[in-house]
Amino acid sequence: MSETDNDADELFTHEKLLEAVENQLADGSPAAAQATLNKLTLVGYERADSLDLMAQVLAYHIGVMLEQDTPFDIAAYEQSLRNLPDLP
Repeated sequence: MSETDNDADELFTHEKLLEAVENQLADGSPAAAQATLNKLTLVGYERADSLDLMAQVLAYHIGVMLEQDTPFDIAAYEQSLRNLPDLP
């Protein structure tokens, strides 16, 4: 796979993660998603930067789920969201 293909894959993955975070915000579930966005905005983060951080947290927890072959740990995900801007 070429570097261009890897970049395209990473961009696609990032877009899907952002879409998932936007869906969480629209659905109000988990509640920690909206609370986190509000907190990050309050402390001066742009919305796009906040969503990027939230997408990174989602990617991390999906990675843990796949690596450990366990169900998605929503409680750990919510805690990681609350810990932003510190990444897991």
